[in-house]
Amino acid sequence: MNFLDQMKKRYTVKKYNPNGKIGEEQISALKEILNLSPSSINSQPWNFIFVNGDILKKQLAEKSYFNKGKVLDSSHLIVFQVLRDTESFEKQIEENLPEGSINYYNTMVKPQGETAIQSWLAHQVYLSLGVLLSACAAMGIDSTPMEGIEPDGYDVILNSDKYKTLFAVAIGERDETDANQPELNPKSRLKAEKVIIEA
Repeated sequence: MNFLDQMKKRYTVKKYNPNGKIGEEQISALKEILNLSPSSINSQPWNFIFVNGDILKKQLAEKSYFNKGKVLDSSHLIVFQVLRDTESFEKQIEENLPEGSINYYNTMVKPQGETAIQSWLAHQVYLSLGVLLSACAAMGIDSTPMEGIEPDGYDVILNSDKYKTLFAVAIGERDETDANQPELNPKSRLKAEKVIIEA
């Protein structure tokens, strides 16, 4: 099956099979794929936490609103976090990036102020979300991106000081009764010609 066909079959899972566990080889591959995610100036202001322990999943599920069942029944929950403060980020890039990249940040991003910097950092983490969802589709792993969580509650449970939670992704194996499957609930997208323009 080619990648286009895999993306046509991909959908946001609403109900997982609690017995559908993802093998360690695939999890290792997903970790490496996330580590290879692109970011502006190679800034990498992120942290990815793979949660598969039942106790921790139960605690996080209580901070996941209507996504509670997905967290509990998933094979793994991946929590996407961003560096909490600008000073830590600037120290990281000074230690790891070439002068040209640091100059870009200092002249193009930093002058916009703290709110803009935090927004820019979060945008980098969202790039990695697209990479993960595409990788899951290619590997036949079901997934559910979730902003419907309580980020501050996640941070307390995960003892996050340096990073703050933005969103999470449940991964696993869909339950055969999941009503959101494209065969039962066809995908609804705007027509391609409405959103894809040739110039």
